[in-house]
Amino acid sequence: MKKFLALALSAAMTLTLLAGCGGGNGGASGGNNNGGGSDASKGGTSVSNPANPPANSGDVIKIGVFEPATGDSASGGQKEMLGMQYANHETPTVEVNGTTYQVQLTYADNGSDASKAPSAAAQLVGEGVAIVLGSYGSGVSMAGGPAFGDAGLAALGVTCTNPNVTAGNDYYFRICFLDPFQGTVLANFAADKFQAKTAYLLGEQGNEYDQGLIAFFEQAFPGKVVKDSFPKGNSDFTTYLNKAKAEGADVIFTPVSIAYATQIISQASSLNLEIPFVGSDTLDDNKVLEAANGTNVQLYVSTFYQEGGSPAFDAGIKDYINNNADAKTANGGDDTIAAVTAMGYDAYYVALEAIKAAGSGDPAAIKAALPGVTYTGVSGAIAFDEIGDAIRDTAYIKHSNNAGAWELETVQTAG
Repeated sequence: MKKFLALALSAAMTLTLLAGCGGGNGGASGGNNNGGGSDASKGGTSVSNPANPPANSGDVIKIGVFEPATGDSASGGQKEMLGMQYANHETPTVEVNGTTYQVQLTYADNGSDASKAPSAAAQLVGEGVAIVLGSYGSGVSMAGGPAFGDAGLAALGVTCTNPNVTAGNDYYFRICFLDPFQGTVLANFAADKFQAKTAYLLGEQGNEYDQGLIAFFEQAFPGKVVKDSFPKGNSDFTTYLNKAKAEGADVIFTPVSIAYATQIISQASSLNLEIPFVGSDTLDDNKVLEAANGTNVQLYVSTFYQEGGSPAFDAGIKDYINNNADAKTANGGDDTIAAVTAMGYDAYYVALEAIKAAGSGDPAAIKAALPGVTYTGVSGAIAFDEIGDAIRDTAYIKHSNNAGAWELETVQTAG
């Protein structure tokens, strides 16, 4: 029944989005869910593609990394990969039935673009990986997912929060909270924190992540909403920001990509806009912090992890970043810990647990073992429901101090 209800919700949500935004496949995370899997429970009895090289050949097990290294979401993707790379640096091997295997991270850049995602996914399939991690961006995850399903691979989403990523297939899992929860948390926060009666909602046209979160926020917000969508590639947001002011908005909700968020925040500062901004997990990035630095913009975001949650992890990743020029570049030039980095770190260890539970580097065995894996990571306890979603009920709300750092505002739960 839970599976049926989730699928019904997903289908209804997809129809709503297509009707509301034309169903485009916008750049940073656009695209449609093409199904690509059965409605069977997660794990199943998928068979690996015999044409692929074995995933545990020569005492090496390959973990695929399906992330955006380029495009609008590159900053987030690189930070998510950084967590995986640090975990692999920390634990480069896994023991399976008495044999120690080297764990090799194998990369494919999905370009932050749903149209490029299928070929990136096919690249990983061709490399013979045992399991896939990623992607940052729900749309690219949905677009690339069917290739993993056809190959009998499990994909473990790290921060792709749209419900359609896991709905209706048996190959995608994830360790993050979902947008129905995130949108509700942010709507309640906006109403409570700012006594907001009118909210201005702004996202990219056709972008499934943006539009999905906007729909969930609208459903939960107790007051009036005014909505706008900007075209892909837009760089001038002054008209939208002035409209928010003219409409008497008490809060602006804009769950957009990092690239758009930096422009919106900078332009809001130029306009001396006093309306507070509320953003989703994508805005938890030091590039966005940099845009807010030295301004009077009020910026609040929801996210998966806040520095201080695991002092040992914080110290270790900062040391890794500060002693590795490539890691520091990937992290945006400083050692601020992004929540997606903590999540990438946890995802790597969940993958190792699945390999150990399978007792094999065989993709089909790993996929069958993954639903039963539990793991307590730096971001909290991780377990999966029958759809493959993480059982998560906590989000961190933090704000920019406009001096280059995030400060914890509150911790919100499902209640």
